[in-house]
Amino acid sequence: MDTLSYKTLSANKETANKEWFVVDAEGQTLGRMASKVAKVLRGKYKTNFTPHADCGDNVIIVNAGKIVMSGNKMSDRQIFSHTGYPGGQKRISPSEMLAKDETSVVRHAVKGMLPKNKLGAAILRNCFIYAQGKHDHEAQKPKVLNLNDLK
Repeated sequence: MDTLSYKTLSANKETANKEWFVVDAEGQTLGRMASKVAKVLRGKYKTNFTPHADCGDNVIIVNAGKIVMSGNKMSDRQIFSHTGYPGGQKRISPSEMLAKDETSVVRHAVKGMLPKNKLGAAILRNCFIYAQGKHDHEAQKPKVLNLNDLK
């Protein structure tokens, strides 16, 4: 038996074959959608997944302003941030975030499901979020991704 034929291939930035996908967020539950998008961005659905490399796909999320949350979470849930100064704690509800910027709630949810390091920041740059149904990435010929087909 030739032991050299059983080498484990590790994907890196050059060997990762990145694809483009479009996800329609209209009527999708925020957390379930964000977790599946984060997995696609990270590359966990690929056979050559490598934890320390950006080998995931590019994802375009359209209709981000039309996401839903179950129960009264849209008005009752509080999203916390802190300025770093004493008394600098800020609280905002998802409905107030949607009023300011329709893409911010989806970006916040996806960002929270990625690694908290430089790799996570680089992976988040592969996610393009649009509030309406139009996007600027027709040249990349993105495929439609049905989130209900993913586990």
